Amino acid sequence: MLVGNVLSGVTRLVKVLFVCTGNICRSPTAEGLMRAHIAKTGLGHLISVDSAGTHGYHVGEPPDRRSIATARRRQVDIAGQRARQVSPADFADFDIIAVMEHRHRQLLLAQCPPGLEDRVCLLMSFARDGDPLEVPDPYYGDDGFDAVFDMIERGVLGLIDHLRRTRRIGAAGA
Repeated sequence: MLVGNVLSGVTRLVKVLFVCTGNICRSPTAEGLMRAHIAKTGLGHLISVDSAGTHGYHVGEPPDRRSIATARRRQVDIAGQRARQVSPADFADFDIIAVMEHRHRQLLLAQCPPGLEDRVCLLMSFARDGDPLEVPDPYYGDDGFDAVFDMIERGVLGLIDHLRRTRRIGAAGA
């Protein structure tokens, strides 16, 4: 059964992929936050969420322990996620591929099949004005995880608002 946004009278699931470098800090946090927010708002059956890394450094591993701890303190569970690398099929499978840095976008655009480039965007392009467009990588320090969590949450909430406006998700009849 297809559910989700209304396009030309056909209802379908909207699929979102979050991407960072190794898929152990930022993108699992974004995936967990998106899942939590769409569950709270009753949109879980309309939006599908996953995450991946541009590189396969940590394939099969759980998120970084500091990301798990930060999310847990905020009542978001990301411990069960496992890192994976972006695959060629992801470009056709996902409607939105939200990346954390310009570098991620460039790497993905170099692999992207023609005609699907508009699916690859910066997560923070959905956030409020004044937020930086890139989410810094907290991996090499211990004190940036809370700030990164807050920043990603603003991007995720902006993305949900964008989907509601442009894809009529959560609107009457959707």
